[in-house]
Amino acid sequence: MHLADDDFTLFGLPQRFALDRSALDVCWRALQAQVHPDRFASEGASAQRLAMQWAVRVNEAYQRLKDPLKRGAYLCELRGTPIEAENNTAMPVAFLMQQMAWREDLDDARDAAAVGQLEGAVATDEAAKLVDLGHSLDDLGDTATAAQQVRALMFVARFRADIHRRLEALDA
Repeated sequence: MHLADDDFTLFGLPQRFALDRSALDVCWRALQAQVHPDRFASEGASAQRLAMQWAVRVNEAYQRLKDPLKRGAYLCELRGTPIEAENNTAMPVAFLMQQMAWREDLDDARDAAAVGQLEGAVATDEAAKLVDLGHSLDDLGDTATAAQQVRALMFVARFRADIHRRLEALDA
C-alpha cells in the first residue's frame, strides 16, 4: 500500500463503477484494522502520525467509493476527464425542462404526501441515470458522456436535498 495509490488500488478493487458494496465494506474494515492509530500507541509519535495519515486516507477513499456519484466523478477524473462542474454547467434542454418541472412541482406541493410522491419520482429518475453512468464508464469507456452524466446527477442530488429540506419543514 502506498498513500499515493488510487482508491481502487488501495482497496484492492477493480477500477469500475459497478461495485460490490459489501466487498468494499469488508476491505474498509480490514484496512482500518491495519492502520488505526490505536494499534501504534506504543510505537511513538511518528508512528502514530503516520497511522493517522493512513486512517484519514482510507476513510476519504471509502467515502468516495461508497457514494455512486462521487465514485463516478472520481473515475472520470482518474481516466483524464475532470468534471469541472463549476465551469461547465451546460445541460441538454430536455434535462433543464425536467428540472424546471420538478421545481414547479415542489413549489406546488402542499403536504408531505405530495412532496414524498415527487421524491419517489426523482429517486427513480436518479437510479436510471446511475445505471446510464455505469454503462458509460464500465461498458463504453466514454468518460466525456460520463462526465456530463455526473454533472446532471449533481443537479439531481441538490434537488433531492431541497426535497428533504421541504419534508423536514413540513414535519416541523
